[in-house]
Amino acid sequence: MLKRKISKKLEEYFKSDTDKILLIEGARQVGKSYIIRETAKEHFPNYIELNFAEDAAGDCLFENVRSVKDFYFRISTIAGDRMQGREDTLVFLDEIQVYPEMLTLLKFLRQENRFRYIASGSLLGVTLKRTTSIPIGSIEVVRMYPLDFEEFLYANGFHEEAIATLRESFLNMESLDDKMHSRILDLFHKYLLIGGMPEAVNDYVSFDNIVNVRNIQNDIHRFYEDDASKYEAEASRKLKIRRIYNMIPSNMENKKKRMVIQAIEDKKGKRSSDYEEEFEYLVSSGIALDVKAVPTPVFPLTQSMTRNLLKLYLNDVGMLAGILFHNNIRAIMNDDAGVILGSIYETAVAQELKAHGHELFYYDNRSKGEVDFLIDDHEELSVLPIEVKSGKDYAIHRALTGFLKNEDYHVRYGIVLSNSKDVIIKDMVKYLPIYYVMFL
Repeated sequence: MLKRKISKKLEEYFKSDTDKILLIEGARQVGKSYIIRETAKEHFPNYIELNFAEDAAGDCLFENVRSVKDFYFRISTIAGDRMQGREDTLVFLDEIQVYPEMLTLLKFLRQENRFRYIASGSLLGVTLKRTTSIPIGSIEVVRMYPLDFEEFLYANGFHEEAIATLRESFLNMESLDDKMHSRILDLFHKYLLIGGMPEAVNDYVSFDNIVNVRNIQNDIHRFYEDDASKYEAEASRKLKIRRIYNMIPSNMENKKKRMVIQAIEDKKGKRSSDYEEEFEYLVSSGIALDVKAVPTPVFPLTQSMTRNLLKLYLNDVGMLAGILFHNNIRAIMNDDAGVILGSIYETAVAQELKAHGHELFYYDNRSKGEVDFLIDDHEELSVLPIEVKSGKDYAIHRALTGFLKNEDYHVRYGIVLSNSKDVIIKDMVKYLPIYYVMFL
């Protein structure tokens, strides 16, 4: 069983006396159902799992449930012997987005307070935005992502004590010794290849076979493409969603890395606003990560973002590596100087920061250039700029230097992430090894 940090949140929820219902949202294949199932079975002797996707493909037993009484009746026909008391019975409502009316019913299930409940959905973000009667106040929504780098280290045998020691080195702004640096950097490069999809990570740990991993990633990529066809009724919108999703890797290889709006339908005069719903679908479903442009950074960053000049990243760096390099691992593992890996490194950082709960922005200024990422620094009530460097010229960053010199931005320091071992603080810049992103 892969160690997932969200399991602590689940355990706290199961042990608490809250009557709110926890909803775990996230893209398909990130491990939601598995971690909920395994953690719940440790805490509740009576565990009932209802998978509404399977139900919709079979008997449709729960398709037209409109009342709590009817809901209990239908459960009793398949799991009546496990319907005990609130203290020892948990009902897991999986793929709840298949029956959106079940979201409305959660309010009344909470009021009835007969059992404990937890729900999840692979397109729950989309469904929540489209459901007019969301039971606000009755639910707590938590988003789950693929494994981040810390969880990848756990999968490769690292103990919590080792992670704690690494975290202490980060907090003290200390470099690792040469051997430990090489060890962690090697695993980070493997993370770039494998990514964080649980099935891919499990297969890599068990068999160390990149062909197997790529087959798994290709299947997941096709699942994501097909999801738009399942949950979008309008045919033209399905095509646009798929087109935008498939454009992400090629956009990442461009210098600017932002969406090329004209290329979506090959029509002149189109604007970013023409595709807001398609972008929203990709982001809400969890299969793409959005990074919004900020021309004049002010804390909090949502005050100064623009809705055009959007960047989209795939939600898993391993899938991007597979699309770009197929089964060839040399470019990443050997740090090949002849191959530009900027899009790979940026995707990994975007994935990591999102998993840590950060909203992502980037600095865009026509005269002063771009800075890869901006995040809110809530402790300092300021903005933290982050540059990601895949090559050896990590000390060259004109846009970041200009950004830091602008006194109107009130920024204390910036961060440059690279393959370099040494932690250096110079001219308002903290140079950190790329793997320390797991502690930001």
